[in-house]
Amino acid sequence: MKKLLIKHLKTTSHTPMDEISSLLDSFGVGAPISIINWDEYDYKPEVRFNIAYGKGELYVKYYVTENYVMAQKSESNQSVCQDSCVEFFVTPVSDGPYFNFEFNPIGTCLLGKGKGRHDSQVQNADIIERIRRLSSLGDKPFDEKQGKQSWTLTVAIPLDILFGSPVPNLSGKLIRANFYKCGDSLSEMHYLTWNPVGTENPDYHQPEYFGVLEFE
Repeated sequence: MKKLLIKHLKTTSHTPMDEISSLLDSFGVGAPISIINWDEYDYKPEVRFNIAYGKGELYVKYYVTENYVMAQKSESNQSVCQDSCVEFFVTPVSDGPYFNFEFNPIGTCLLGKGKGRHDSQVQNADIIERIRRLSSLGDKPFDEKQGKQSWTLTVAIPLDILFGSPVPNLSGKLIRANFYKCGDSLSEMHYLTWNPVGTENPDYHQPEYFGVLEFE
């Protein structure tokens, strides 16, 4: 099981997203989302991420290079997994439900909450609107583009979405999470993970296979 340290930044919800993006860049190349768990899906785009937290928000920046990029979905809770998609699944409270944050390259988000695939419920769009997003590809939808190309997406997730309010002291706290990359409707389907997933078929809704994140 993989373990990753979530670094603390002296930032707030008022810190501009381009500044947060640059701070995450300063951490280096980031952790890879590179595990192929299912041999029939052997295409492997280059995907990495950096993660940190500040006063009130959790930050994740994805760095993606792939042969096909698509962002057709533009409304909250649409099936962004059909586009080029990066995902963050996290269980903030031990034995509690997990959240699945799913983003396409222009930042469109599907947000679910539950204890498994079959009881996960999409969350209200007003919750999603609180997630700040910055994409290198802008915010306008587009059809599949072919040819090797790179893009980044930085997201700032309010901590009270995860932990409720007031947010507890997070220093030293351990939470379970996994990070994914997929593209269900791309010309080259793929299913990559940060921590290994041991199911027979692709399935990201598997909290027993989450890795560990430790807050600095």
